[in-house]
Amino acid sequence: MAKKYAEDNFTGLRKNLIYYIYPSGLNSKNGVFLLINPLPFTVFCHTFAIQKQNLINLVYMSGALKEVRNRIKSVQSTQQITKAMKMVSAAKLRRAQDAITQMRPYAKKLQEMLSNIVSNSDGDVKTDLAAERTIEKVLIIIVTSDRGLCGGYNSNLIKLTRQLIFEKYAGQHAKGKVSVLTIGKKGYEHFTKNGFKVVDNYWDIFTGLSFAKVQAAAKYAMEAFANKEIDAVELVFSEFKNAGTQTFIAEQFLPIIKVQKKVGEKNADFIFEPDKEVLINELMPKILNTQLYKAVLDGNASEQGARMTAMDKASENANELLKSLKLSYNRARQAAITTELTEIVSGAAALNG
Repeated sequence: MAKKYAEDNFTGLRKNLIYYIYPSGLNSKNGVFLLINPLPFTVFCHTFAIQKQNLINLVYMSGALKEVRNRIKSVQSTQQITKAMKMVSAAKLRRAQDAITQMRPYAKKLQEMLSNIVSNSDGDVKTDLAAERTIEKVLIIIVTSDRGLCGGYNSNLIKLTRQLIFEKYAGQHAKGKVSVLTIGKKGYEHFTKNGFKVVDNYWDIFTGLSFAKVQAAAKYAMEAFANKEIDAVELVFSEFKNAGTQTFIAEQFLPIIKVQKKVGEKNADFIFEPDKEVLINELMPKILNTQLYKAVLDGNASEQGARMTAMDKASENANELLKSLKLSYNRARQAAITTELTEIVSGAAALNG
């Protein structure tokens, strides 16, 4: 299609000049010009002492200035969004960080106690959740986020999960016996789209995050393991360190890991009341619920930290891009002014000559 250019900044006879260009390229010599101007094209060029190619360059220069101005406005708008998202993430991070900081010591101590009890039971107590058997069916629980714009947070978790599936459980995956329980929309979308067997009842846990929602997901995994529907459960999540650092972890959730005794180490002496078996079977699910809840809180804090860092970097990059665009704009504007002044002087000299 023809490109129409209207230049309102021309002075004298060039004001409101409208013309059409049909070139095959910027340097085409076969361009056809239709001028709406009292002067013929040859008289116009002679009067102002300019060539056809210079006229084309002038028009494209004007278009380039407008394009750069639009890009500057676009980058400034994007920068405002990234700064606002950084501030929102910083506020959410504070609450999420407080939650996981308070939860972590309690969950860690419970995990140690559970592992010690299971390790010291010596088979005198039946513990279904600690029973080790040949791994045929596997459930992988992955904790991702509901939204993006958080750098490589989700992609790293998905990458770790895929690595776990295709390396550690490659044989089970080939038989179609690996299931993925996704917590978070991004993980759910990825594994559903790529044809994995997905447990899709718990992906929206972060919508109104609560212990009860996490408990339902943990209960599903424990019941499936106890009923021998699955033989192992792996948990993939991000452990929160600080706003700029997250550690991506894949750990065994079920069966409960036993602590390896050191040589000469004595068994821990626990006093159980009421009955040992009743107490252990009652405590195990509660402790495992707490472990999964801790992983979800870790993921929540990690997501906000990753998003805050990503938005901060995006704002910095926008600053650098704005500097570059403004420099280009000023150079192009200066060149356009210089060219126009030169043409006016040349035209005046031609008239006087």
